[in-house]
Amino acid sequence: MASLQTLTKSFSVWVFFCCCCCLPLLLTSPLPPKGAGVGSTSHQTCRLRKTNFQQHYIRNRTYTLAKMARASDQDTDNRLIGQQLYINIKENNRCYMMKRIVEIIVKDVLLTEAREKYPYAEEVAQFLASLTSELSRCKFSGNREHIEKNLEEMKSKMKQLGENGKNKAIGELDLLFDYVENACTDAPKKGGNKKKN
Repeated sequence: MASLQTLTKSFSVWVFFCCCCCLPLLLTSPLPPKGAGVGSTSHQTCRLRKTNFQQHYIRNRTYTLAKMARASDQDTDNRLIGQQLYINIKENNRCYMMKRIVEIIVKDVLLTEAREKYPYAEEVAQFLASLTSELSRCKFSGNREHIEKNLEEMKSKMKQLGENGKNKAIGELDLLFDYVENACTDAPKKGGNKKKN
């Protein structure tokens, strides 16, 4: 009988402890956000709002600037912005890749003497810089080697072409605009199939 009373007392103390100590801890502990995880967090930081690309004014400025530069580009054999940038690059690193390319184009092309040479160059540079600012937390995942190799090849090709390399980069701003949009926004899915880049 004494052991039954001891057991009941112990049980009562245990219930009291759980109710007073454990339950408040459980109720006040923050829950992780829905869908939280390394992959989804990284995915979210490498995303831009579709509305960034739906501003007709800046789209027109970018395409007009590209068209003006293409008019004086005699080199039709080389291309800086194209599918070659994605060789050995996983799809989840494409936005990071485009962010890096935009940074290069803004710094090494648009904010140089191109500002005086082309109208809208500074406006387009500001727009592109705002995109890279929004992507500041976008990081690569996995092996960085292929990304750096492809970037180096693009920079090297632009340097080899000399002044025409910068002109070519400006002439491909419309392509850059489209590539960034495709890589960094969630394209609408038709029939459950993801749009291929």
